[in-house]
Amino acid sequence: MDKPTRLFDLLPYRLATRADRAVLVAKEQGQWRKIFIDEYIEKTNAISYALLYKGIERGDSVALISADRPEWNYIDLGVQQTGAVLVPIYPTISEDDYRYILKDCEVRYLFVENESLLRKVQRLLPDLPTLKEVFLIDRKEEQVATLAELMDVGRAHADKERLEELKASIVPRDVATMIYTSGTTGFPKGVMLCHENVLTCLYGVQNTPKAHFCRAMSFLPLCHVYERMMNYLYQYMGYETWYAESIAKVVENMKDARPHMMTAVPRFIEKMYDGIYRKGEALKGVKKKIFFWALKLALRYDLDGMTWWYKIRRGWADMLVYHQIRDTFGGCLEMFVSGGSAIQPRLARFFTCVGMDIYEGYGLTETAPVIAVSSSAPNGRKLGTVGLPLPGVEVKVLEGSNEIVCRGPNVMLGYYHQPELTKEAIDEEGWFHTGDTGAFEPEGQLRITGRTKTMFKTSMGKFVNPEVLEDKFKESPFILDMVVVGENQKFAAALIVPDFQFLKDWQERHRIYCDTREEMVTDKKTLERYGRVMDKYNKSLGSAEQIKRFKVINDEWTTANGCLTPTMKVKRQVIQQRCKGYIDELFK
Repeated sequence: MDKPTRLFDLLPYRLATRADRAVLVAKEQGQWRKIFIDEYIEKTNAISYALLYKGIERGDSVALISADRPEWNYIDLGVQQTGAVLVPIYPTISEDDYRYILKDCEVRYLFVENESLLRKVQRLLPDLPTLKEVFLIDRKEEQVATLAELMDVGRAHADKERLEELKASIVPRDVATMIYTSGTTGFPKGVMLCHENVLTCLYGVQNTPKAHFCRAMSFLPLCHVYERMMNYLYQYMGYETWYAESIAKVVENMKDARPHMMTAVPRFIEKMYDGIYRKGEALKGVKKKIFFWALKLALRYDLDGMTWWYKIRRGWADMLVYHQIRDTFGGCLEMFVSGGSAIQPRLARFFTCVGMDIYEGYGLTETAPVIAVSSSAPNGRKLGTVGLPLPGVEVKVLEGSNEIVCRGPNVMLGYYHQPELTKEAIDEEGWFHTGDTGAFEPEGQLRITGRTKTMFKTSMGKFVNPEVLEDKFKESPFILDMVVVGENQKFAAALIVPDFQFLKDWQERHRIYCDTREEMVTDKKTLERYGRVMDKYNKSLGSAEQIKRFKVINDEWTTANGCLTPTMKVKRQVIQQRCKGYIDELFK
């Protein structure tokens, strides 16, 4: 069968190529249930028929607020088949963001996962004059139709001929979805992505997984184009996609799913490493010594080749330690694809040595999302880089600013209702300006070096790239989060959020007993230990980049309090406002 040219073409393609294997797997009433392609297509078509019956028109916006689940996919492709545009929205954003997005996209129909989300949305209804109807995915609520009822309407009014005509009229450059950026620097922007944008990325990464893979775990939000594109890839490749019950249950669910690959963000991989480290700390005697010998060995791993003596020791470490680590995560996991932000090279070394290779990717919502990705191609993978540019996509680094720009079929159509911002992002020659800085390695891999918008200058005239410093210091298990500040000041300083679980374990081993987190971050011996951490990393930095002062704070930066985006990126402006008193204290 011909390769899909529209995203909903994935359905007949999967039917023709891999109908014998489940497409989606999710927990229902405590039991895993497998959904095969016949059911997937039937439910997707039922949604399309119902929306057509209710009067949906080509180009209408249909919003979806839900966590990952099979129904997410039915709604996604069911909407696309009608020529309408799916607008996925994170379930965790603020009421103001809901109002802004739903009003800006001129929403016609809205799907919400449960009654708690429905109550949030109902408060906004007076501000949404374009909204015609709301549908509830879970359970029954008076005055609101459920998804199941909507599908029954579709089955009763199945206009197959009209749907096929509509599908045939949709071309690859038609808008398939509109995804609102996370808004780290202001209000979210609606990124218009066409079928070709996303499929370009899908085909560009299809050779990254190994040939024998057939199961993937999915836990990152499908609202984000990164996880969504990878889910499309799994469906295209004939995999089973297992949806984790929640982020807290990912590791537990992996034991059932036994996935070959999964996507993750560096924050999640860091927590996995910290969990492994803590298990080692709990061991005693010889077992503990062997464990940390194997851990240190893994941190010295090098993709470019190891000595015969290293390979022999790695074999011993695998028999004694590494295979037990792999068993914790289902026993079959061979690949993480890490994206969203840069991952620390030590983590890439560790997990790759253990047998769970980390492949990095880079891109933005505006590039659907891939610009470059690690692969098994010659020179396709180098630790500390994001691999080679995506096939068919031009990438260059501008002289002077070192900004990364790209041009190709992955670049968005533009920002919805924002032509001026679109012109700022995409120049007259079609180059999309990422706002990130980078450099090419001699072998062609792209290395990300920072972000132009976060760089600041001290009062001494020296530029500081805070993200590079933060990534370096966060190699310490004592530091969960960190923000470097110092614009127009004489030096750089930092706010530090500890990994409280790690810090608690360390304090107990050193007989430091604290009743509260406030006591934990103000203890004299603890602050001395953090001072040694800062000294360690400062040694490798130039004078202007060194962190001269720091404040360990009793705070949590989360999506719920608005300090992190849904993809776990720090909202600097929010944190600097929230922690203004601490920052002022640093520069007294």
